[in-house]
Amino acid sequence: MTLRLIFMGTPDFSVKILEKLIARGHDICAVYSQPPRKSGRGMKLRPSPVHACAEKNNIPVFTPSSLKHSDEQQRFADLKADAAVVVAYGLILPQAILDLPKHGCFNVHASLLPRWRGAAPIQRAIMAGDEETGVTIMQMEAGLDTGPMCLKQTIAITDQTTASSLHDELAIIGADLMARALDELQAGTLHFTPQPEDGVTYASKIDKAESRIQFNQSAKQVLRHIHGLSPFPGSWLNLNIDDQDIRIKILQAKISPATGQAGNIIDDQFTIACASGAIIPTRLQRQGKGAMDLETFLRGTKVSAGMKV
Repeated sequence: MTLRLIFMGTPDFSVKILEKLIARGHDICAVYSQPPRKSGRGMKLRPSPVHACAEKNNIPVFTPSSLKHSDEQQRFADLKADAAVVVAYGLILPQAILDLPKHGCFNVHASLLPRWRGAAPIQRAIMAGDEETGVTIMQMEAGLDTGPMCLKQTIAITDQTTASSLHDELAIIGADLMARALDELQAGTLHFTPQPEDGVTYASKIDKAESRIQFNQSAKQVLRHIHGLSPFPGSWLNLNIDDQDIRIKILQAKISPATGQAGNIIDDQFTIACASGAIIPTRLQRQGKGAMDLETFLRGTKVSAGMKV
């Protein structure tokens, strides 16, 4: 027996979950996604990754700018879904929508709730120095990521973890967990646990203003800041080359035990001193150029001890 589902999602992260549910044979009666946005050199309207996946699989797609209007709510009701699966959709679901599916609306959230409710749980977990994160499947209610939890799975965060690598791992975990949750829902064995009051944190949206690297922190904090913002929006520093400040994004780095004055380059291999310890960029992107490894960067950009960033 399959479930009649509405899928609601927008970015790449959501696609893995949609593909998994299609492969499991569920009846995806409709997909909701953010409206197409202008992008590219010609500023053409481009559908979201979820929108494109749905069209590829001949699933009807709806892209309302709001779900607050009665006509949109009626269209949603007319679908007569058993459940809705919501993954990084980008619109607030009013209570009238949450109440319509027979079994409710289920969300794949990329953190171990109640830690990191909100918009940027992947980035914030890395930037905060967390040693682990994971995926939580919850039944949605009107509050921000406050609903009762069904399933969780944990994954370690290491000093090599970036937002990009963690995003991809959590998408796979989320797809498997949601498929399992729906199996248990059908079998009547899915259990719900209220979120505890203790341990609530909020993952506020990433502001580009926080992207500049602050070397007056420990090497560990600097490393986690870099990796939490990689690849987007990318953390950056300014390097004076030929009397011109050049912005350089650091996409990946490693920690060095070397020491020096915070913000100073301390050798010709681009080791940068922090408040304690130092970091060595391993993947960089010079303004106007593509991403490259450190060796390639140093062939085209000379750095030396005493330079400041």
